[in-house]
Amino acid sequence: MNNIQVLGKFLDQPMLVSKFQKAVPAILTSGAAAYTINDVRKAKPEERKKTALKTGITMGVTVASALAAPHIASAISKRALPEGLTKIKQNNKELVDSFVKSTNLDEKTKNILNKSKDKILNFKEVKTTFETLKDKTNGKEFLEKLIPSPQNISAKDIFSEIGYLSVYGAVPVVGGIAGGIAADRVTDKKHWKEKVPDKIKEGSYQYLANIFMCNVGAGIALGILEKLGITSKGARALGMTAGIVATGIIGGSKIANLISNKLIDPLFKKNKKDKEEKTYSDILNINFTENKAPNYLEFNSDKKPLKQKERTPEVLDIGLHTDDIATVSLLSGLKWIEPALPIMYTLSGYRAGIGYRN
Repeated sequence: MNNIQVLGKFLDQPMLVSKFQKAVPAILTSGAAAYTINDVRKAKPEERKKTALKTGITMGVTVASALAAPHIASAISKRALPEGLTKIKQNNKELVDSFVKSTNLDEKTKNILNKSKDKILNFKEVKTTFETLKDKTNGKEFLEKLIPSPQNISAKDIFSEIGYLSVYGAVPVVGGIAGGIAADRVTDKKHWKEKVPDKIKEGSYQYLANIFMCNVGAGIALGILEKLGITSKGARALGMTAGIVATGIIGGSKIANLISNKLIDPLFKKNKKDKEEKTYSDILNINFTENKAPNYLEFNSDKKPLKQKERTPEVLDIGLHTDDIATVSLLSGLKWIEPALPIMYTLSGYRAGIGYRN
């Protein structure tokens, strides 16, 4: 085995995936707390209490939603969650004991296998195990059970998997919107209702452009590749990534803007004329400095908005598509990606919660 293959096997250890999954709540909570503290630190002294409440509530509800998302998505889609650490240890113990008992092994290999019952093997140990056992009787079968190989999902089953991932991504976005509304009700009792449409519009953008349509694009691309008889994992990964770019980043953005303009604005009866009369500082409110507006606002020389442009993908939006690379990896069978999804989807949920587009 070359080092890249060994690395893949190292990362695919069920024990490693399970321990990472167990650590995600602490990672996500710590990150949210650090972000909130930094947001408060940057605020003016008189605004710090309000900022702490606003950021803390929005981030707190978003994080809670992201952590609940896999359980909700699993229940709705009838898809089993990855096995827990206790079950994995039990399976490994039974598997290793049976294999060691029936196979002639040197002491070094026995020690490594005994370690694998309840601990993560390091890179060198994984390499030694596979090189030693691959030619043993039943060795390949044992190794496949100890560290299962990635299994490419077929186009036939992909939309059930996409359904799971789409629900998974929707929960943090809805949670972010709910958290943002709750935060505004606490910190701005007079005007909180006026900010609701902006949160829903950004939420629809985040979900459609950064999550749902990207999943659909990956699925369509995989179906085409299967029709063409292309089975290479590299080609599948590139094809699904191209599907994400075409259907998600481009198509999802257009659909989200259409929904915002034709459905959400009329639903909330937004008064565009009043909005155009607001000043630069009124619209940007708090977070933008050095008189620099985001790319979806245009201003004249008096710093009054000329018009509001459609929400288009920005640098951070493109960065958020790392979750779609994770989706491609997950659909390609790399299960160690799945525990990281709550962290990635929290970013979309929080941006929806603060009504980022406005």
